[in-house]
Amino acid sequence: MGQKWIIDVIADLRTFADQNGLPMLAHQLEVTSTVAQAELTSMQEGAPFAANENARQPSPPFGDTRTGHGA
Repeated sequence: MGQKWIIDVIADLRTFADQNGLPMLAHQLEVTSTVAQAELTSMQEGAPFAANENARQPSPPFGDTRTGHGA
């Protein structure tokens, strides 16, 4: 089974969001699934995803969550 289970969990959460009128959450889970798949693939190939110096950290979707204020 390996680590693929996390992709299945994210898919279940996305289905829940779709079925319960949570479109922003559904979209974010789609993005999360893509990131998870990329990282798992990278791990299987032996290089951590974060080791890619061209990878950028995603910005928070609702402003700076560290301060509690929007950017």
